[in-house]
Amino acid sequence: MPSKQPVAIVFDTFGSVVDWRSSLIADLTAYATGRGVTADWTALVDAWRAAYHPSMDRVRKGELPWTKLDDLHRASLNTLVSDFGIKGLSEGDLVHINLGWHRLHPWADAVPGLTRLKSKFIIGPLSNGNVSLLLNMAKFAGIPWDMIFGSDLFGHFKPDPETYLGVARLLDLRPDQVMMAAAHNGDLAAARACGLLTAFFPRPNEYGPHQKRDYAADQDWDIVATDIQDMASKLGV
Repeated sequence: MPSKQPVAIVFDTFGSVVDWRSSLIADLTAYATGRGVTADWTALVDAWRAAYHPSMDRVRKGELPWTKLDDLHRASLNTLVSDFGIKGLSEGDLVHINLGWHRLHPWADAVPGLTRLKSKFIIGPLSNGNVSLLLNMAKFAGIPWDMIFGSDLFGHFKPDPETYLGVARLLDLRPDQVMMAAAHNGDLAAARACGLLTAFFPRPNEYGPHQKRDYAADQDWDIVATDIQDMASKLGV
């Protein structure tokens, strides 16, 4: 058990709590089959995720005004559908596909581990997703958050300090009373720089065969666990 216990724990969500890649590939493949639309959905999903950080960087650099993640996803999707030469999709189809990010399935340990942590700590996502996306995802996946910290609450995307410090401000806590939990070392480094406690657990299959990093902790985070269930045990729950 770490020497200092948090009051609240916030979690990175895409990849850390939910398996975005497998979820989207299965969701879009099934939907397209029913619509009679053929495409390489695995390649599209990987390309869609690859557009994630560059699209947010355009907002961060002022090339775009503040834009919620749903709308950034939709702009990327429009480009990819054209690039992949996918035909036969209506506006309703594109809306449904874009909302696939609202229908992501949790990793097997996530909901039981979060349920344990909820019994002792305030828990919520701290994600670059917007509030409605994260709320719909929680309802779909049965994720038991106490509070949802979407990027649109702050008008900033991680790793901007306004996100991590915004959680402490909204909860009337000091930064060192908040723990950031994630499967991404970079997210934790930014949180630690803002004074938050940190917890790491790996998701070695997040990117499938394209995983290049985050197989293990690269700093002495306050907690290093195998998954969220193990994290709960290490926090004495």
